[in-house]
Amino acid sequence: MKTAMHRAYLLLGSNIRPLENMRAAYRLLGAAGEITACSRLWETIAVGSNGPNFLNATLCFQTPLSMDELKDTIIHSIENQLGRVRSADKNAPRTMDIDIILYDEQIVDENLWKRLHIAAPLAELTPDLQNPVTCQKLDEVAAALLREGWAQPRPETLC
Repeated sequence: MKTAMHRAYLLLGSNIRPLENMRAAYRLLGAAGEITACSRLWETIAVGSNGPNFLNATLCFQTPLSMDELKDTIIHSIENQLGRVRSADKNAPRTMDIDIILYDEQIVDENLWKRLHIAAPLAELTPDLQNPVTCQKLDEVAAALLREGWAQPRPETLC
């Protein structure tokens, strides 16, 4: 019997040795499931702190795991392996942050419509994703956020 596969869009972010940690997270995720697509790396300003800029990227990840299993067994393990320290300051600099943005085409993180560091990389992989309230497509949202904020695509790649 074939196992049902789920598609998760994961946002990776790092602002401590970011390129090194982004590449390591990509390798570890690739060993834990199938990466079918990835965005460019985007340099963005740290949200909620004066910390160093982040590198962000979105990956399309195929897995047989439920969303909770994916978080508990893969994502938290990778964050821990890469030295993630959780503190009271949720905006503190970090070696690696991995968030599930979409899971089986369902929106998990509603911030994707208002946060440039999520919208820009995700729009590269799902440009036609529609906001269920405004019906605006994600690529339009990302373009508007880029006009208001700062993000820069980087020449380095993960895949």
